[in-house]
Amino acid sequence: MLNIGYVIVGAVFMVGMGLFAFLKGGSREKLGASVYLAAWFASLIAQENAGFRDWPYGLFAIDTAALLALIAIAWRAPQSWPTWAAGLQLIAVMGHIMILTSNRAPTASIYTAMNLIGYLIILCIIVGTFWTWQERKIAAEYERTSR
Repeated sequence: MLNIGYVIVGAVFMVGMGLFAFLKGGSREKLGASVYLAAWFASLIAQENAGFRDWPYGLFAIDTAALLALIAIAWRAPQSWPTWAAGLQLIAVMGHIMILTSNRAPTASIYTAMNLIGYLIILCIIVGTFWTWQERKIAAEYERTSR
């Protein structure tokens, strides 16, 4: 019951990022938002079905797939946000590996770091979308005034 506020704030933040990316972003931003929204939804389903008693294989697979997708987006991107997002996602995947290897770090702190990293990745997509939108807007203004 106490955690519902965090869930609602996270959902509003995630859906807002998706809408902003789909309305104002370029193809990379839309693809990045799609990947992250799909990973978020799949994670919700995986958490609901598995719980937190054992190592979450499903979440590890989802985060690894999101990492590979973000690496593919960042491969030839002229923008820097996909590289930052992929780097942050790599840290989240490394958190899963730390849990797998029974590192002495508390599991709750690893999950907290992974959740905070998710918000940073959303922020990367928002910043990338904003800059793409502004570049498109400036190009349109330049095109309009140069005629």
